[in-house]
Amino acid sequence: MALMIVDPCTACDACEPVCPNEAITAGDPYYVIDPMKCTECVGEEDEPQCRLVCPEDCIVQNPDWEETQEELQAKYEALH
Repeated sequence: MALMIVDPCTACDACEPVCPNEAITAGDPYYVIDPMKCTECVGEEDEPQCRLVCPEDCIVQNPDWEETQEELQAKYEALH
């Protein structure tokens, strides 16, 4: 399942540089996660790095992008 950023994001820029897939970009009014690139860090890390650094806990599961661990791994391999 891809992640998404919701309000109360403060656009602090903490999440963007830690994403191994470059799935996070600046948006208006807050950052956006591209679900086609988000693997929840599967293939790179044990847990989503953006969630670890987010000071507002505003990174949640995207209900429109349900994926298995295997699908996330395949997506990661296709991106890299």
